Amino acid sequence: MKITPTAIADVLIVEPKVFADERGFFFESFNERAFAQATGIQAKFVQDNHSHSVKNTLRGLHYQVRQAQGKLVRAVAGEVFDVVVDLRRGSPTFGQWVGNHLSAENKKMMWIPPGLAHGFAVLSEYADFLYKTTDYWAPEHERTILWNDPDLAIAWPLDGEPILAAKDRAGKRLSEAEVFN
Repeated sequence: MKITPTAIADVLIVEPKVFADERGFFFESFNERAFAQATGIQAKFVQDNHSHSVKNTLRGLHYQVRQAQGKLVRAVAGEVFDVVVDLRRGSPTFGQWVGNHLSAENKKMMWIPPGLAHGFAVLSEYADFLYKTTDYWAPEHERTILWNDPDLAIAWPLDGEPILAAKDRAGKRLSEAEVFN
């Protein structure tokens, strides 16, 4: 397993060791012991989520103000541009974002610690996206940062206008949002 840090502390790109031959490939998508040894993170995952989305769908930027979730995310079909925004007020990277291409082809995953907003845009015709979370979904605590907040200036690689859920169209700008202390 290869771990690559990003510009935001604690956000990691995780690349599994893939065994490929003429039959196809095999890899461990998660191994608690190997993950802890490679990252120093003792993550207990309590929920797995799977979303299927068509091209230009943008989901996010979501987070929970209570029951904050750590997430290990990956695309198992297609390709997405995955984005996180640091919402930890005491962090030196508060209000900054990082984005990475995650795809079925590159098999990369991203570890997102609690305290960050998360979203992704689908770049391929469709994408199946998996999330392992460290806490349960709590809709009463869910919040959304506006995907196109000009203060964040996220460089979404979209092909035209995104397909959005109502809650994503109604997101708040970071300057108005509830964040973590």
